[in-house]
Amino acid sequence: MIARLAGILAELSADSAVIDVRGVGYLVLASGRTLSALPPVGGDVILLTELQVREDSMTLFAFGAAAEREAFRQLTGVQGVGGRLALAILTILSPDDLARAVSAGDKAMIARASGVGPKLAQRIALELQGKLGLAPALGPGTPAAANPATNDALSALANLGFKPAEAAQAVAAAAEELGPDATLDALVRLALRKAAK
Repeated sequence: MIARLAGILAELSADSAVIDVRGVGYLVLASGRTLSALPPVGGDVILLTELQVREDSMTLFAFGAAAEREAFRQLTGVQGVGGRLALAILTILSPDDLARAVSAGDKAMIARASGVGPKLAQRIALELQGKLGLAPALGPGTPAAANPATNDALSALANLGFKPAEAAQAVAAAAEELGPDATLDALVRLALRKAAK
């Protein structure tokens, strides 16, 4: 199993990245949070990974922190939640937010992620009850690390049709510029301006 990649960021797209490790390019799928925290192309990266082997494919998922990888593992253990859907959930909700939503039975918060309907949100809340603990923050550069309003801003941009990585990048830039006390309204307005550039 491939547990970690350390190399150079060779390519970056809306939902994936290519990490060059000594001449071998690994295509990894990642949440918008992880992708937005990556350095520019050419920068050094270290990512934790999870390899999923299916009958017809092998997919490598990447994470910026162990808490995100653990939340991914728990989510993909729920019937009906595949790797891509788990990443969509982790783009909208940090591991801590997911743990809070599950412990409170907040199906509406879980259903904010693209592709998660009310029934699946309920199944996630029921099956993960007691399995997720509050985790340490995802680390520097994570949009949700400084201001809880960033999660709502991410959701707002996702609802407006922005791809998760684009939304996360715009919100992270807005949050960095506005600081930890920024309001949701200010974050969304500035993130929209940054995304339009």
